[in-house]
Amino acid sequence: MKRLFRRCGHAPGALSPEDQAVVDQFRAMLTALRNPKPWTPGRAQDIAVRIGPFVERASTRPGDDHGPDVISVALVHPYTPHAGAYRHGRQLGYTDRDWLRCETTAILGFWQPGYAMLTHAAAGLPLPDDVGMEPAHYALYIEARKRDDSRDGYTLLRLGPYTQTRHAQQDHDRLTAAMDGHETALVPAHRVSARFGPFDVSDHQLFADPYEVDAVALLDAVVAGASA
Repeated sequence: MKRLFRRCGHAPGALSPEDQAVVDQFRAMLTALRNPKPWTPGRAQDIAVRIGPFVERASTRPGDDHGPDVISVALVHPYTPHAGAYRHGRQLGYTDRDWLRCETTAILGFWQPGYAMLTHAAAGLPLPDDVGMEPAHYALYIEARKRDDSRDGYTLLRLGPYTQTRHAQQDHDRLTAAMDGHETALVPAHRVSARFGPFDVSDHQLFADPYEVDAVALLDAVVAGASA
């Protein structure tokens, strides 16, 4: 007598709900890869960005002027804004990077749920320390260094974040012009200069917002206080 062996609770050949969900996700991934939605600048939609062999979801920021081939993005968890995605994203490093400069050649198109299977989060992996993108927020650091070439000194003023590089350049030029000929007289025994650097989001409380203050006037006030 022939015996028929069946998967418990399912008709022959039927998939379990869990297996069916995996199949559906795989089909959605293939559909997203085969039919990308072309990205166009100026649209308020998340995009899919290639990072090594992975694909990540990213939000874009309008107004960055680094050039037509580079935009500013923030990497976000693939299931944002679903419940628990923020905590999971924080554990995997999605919320630690602030804005990044992304080459448009790395953009696959607008984000589709099918890409989620290709993310670090889906593989249970944290984002790598180096995702191949430089910080998009920049800052100006006005530093007082000793004139004895020892490089000892301190930071007088931090300005940031600048959301457009030309704004940082404008303030840098204004500060440099204001200090021209007075770099060694502003702070006794020190040479004062301004330099560009990445904006450190973890120390945001130490920075003055350059869009709310006049950089030159603020420097004058800081120097007066340091010399008092």
